[in-house]
Amino acid sequence: MEIKFNAYSEKQSNAKAYLILNRNFPDEILLNEDEMAYLNKQLEENSLVIINRYNELILFVSGDNSKINYLFLEQCRKSGNEISAILQKEKICRIDLVVSKDEPEATFAMAEGLALGSYQFLKYRSPGSRIPWSLTQINFIGTDISEEGIDQLATLVEAVFIARDLVNEPASHLNSLKLAGNFAEMGKSAGFETQIFHKEKIKELNMGGLLAVNQGSIDPPTFSVLKWEPAIAKNKKPIILVGKGVVYDTGGLSLKPTKDSMDYMKCDMAGGAVVAAVIYYAAKCRLPLNIIALIPSTDNRPDGNAYAPGDVIVMHSGHTVEVLNTDAEGRLLLADALSYAKKYNPELVIDVATLTGSASMAIGQQGIVGMGNAEAALFNILKQSGNKVYERIVEFPLWEEYGESIKSDIADLKNIGAREAGAITAGKFLENFTDYPWIHLDIAGPAYLNKADHYRTKGGTATGVRLLVDFLKNLI
Repeated sequence: MEIKFNAYSEKQSNAKAYLILNRNFPDEILLNEDEMAYLNKQLEENSLVIINRYNELILFVSGDNSKINYLFLEQCRKSGNEISAILQKEKICRIDLVVSKDEPEATFAMAEGLALGSYQFLKYRSPGSRIPWSLTQINFIGTDISEEGIDQLATLVEAVFIARDLVNEPASHLNSLKLAGNFAEMGKSAGFETQIFHKEKIKELNMGGLLAVNQGSIDPPTFSVLKWEPAIAKNKKPIILVGKGVVYDTGGLSLKPTKDSMDYMKCDMAGGAVVAAVIYYAAKCRLPLNIIALIPSTDNRPDGNAYAPGDVIVMHSGHTVEVLNTDAEGRLLLADALSYAKKYNPELVIDVATLTGSASMAIGQQGIVGMGNAEAALFNILKQSGNKVYERIVEFPLWEEYGESIKSDIADLKNIGAREAGAITAGKFLENFTDYPWIHLDIAGPAYLNKADHYRTKGGTATGVRLLVDFLKNLI
């Protein structure tokens, strides 16, 4: 699906709905005495008021701009999502947003909520059962409008939709080869370079973690390298994004239960989808940053040749790992990618993964668990971006004592630690494969929702895309 964004100096006659924040009336929208009285009375108790003129809707949103700025912006996104549902009910496909001169950022936030809340995944619905979303065009009305800002918002929404589509795609139609093929198509469209390593190359690189997880699959693994290298860049050393690309996770021989677990495991490649969507945005918007995305991909199944608890594998780094749980597979292929990242002498590496149920149990679906060894100032920029886009980060510690839990009697490491602090011991495992500034983001909680949460629609949410885009823009 596609939503077009346009900028105009005055309202468009083909739009049947007009959205106004905090009484920012344009000259061309005048209310009569009765309408004004109705509006004033309703705004005493309601944050959203609709005046229905039959041939057009005028929607007034009252936002509490006395709140902390990021809370106000989130309120505006939620209002936009609420309005999106109203437009759907009324079958209105175009809306004019009157840009507030005092609160332009809030208007953009409402547009973001309008667009993100309209996402649908209808690919496998029969034509007769499809009810496509009505909204196809959002117009910004005003004289002080940034064309660049509108273009970037349109690309951000497109990137989020791309990531959501990938996460929502069933494993029956998206193995690791097809996922890599999607990345290649994204590269052609946006203008970034793609290299796809297949099984023989992965063997040459001694990526024992990725190969071990793949042993139970009839489909080969892939390792995708996506590069955005502009002619003029702010950073000489690249920023590397690593995304977990497990297209389906049964748990392997350590089989998951089906209900509320395995049945949602098509989403276990959400980290890979997120970092690919971020580099897509960076290339389309020509961000002046050298960025590389690394995405190791396979499924994890319990075939007769599947790796088993008790096995010892040799990683790309040369570390040996005793496997005690085949459902702790994501850290194995991420570790190979983190080790491979060293060849680029990176400025910063951020990995994104649906890594542990422990992260979800700790903070639920409202935030991201983060940890790492990057300097505090850099981590704080990322957390500020998380607040701004409302993909908030809770930083967990990586104290030395947590490393005791993953020491093995027969190898360098175990792939799983104690039951307590599981999200941290998973991060501690990954830390062994880094020697550069590094941040780990565990998106297991918010990556996939069983029911919609405002503009975070049911299914894949693409959590992490908006966070990392805002973070990268703050580095420019």
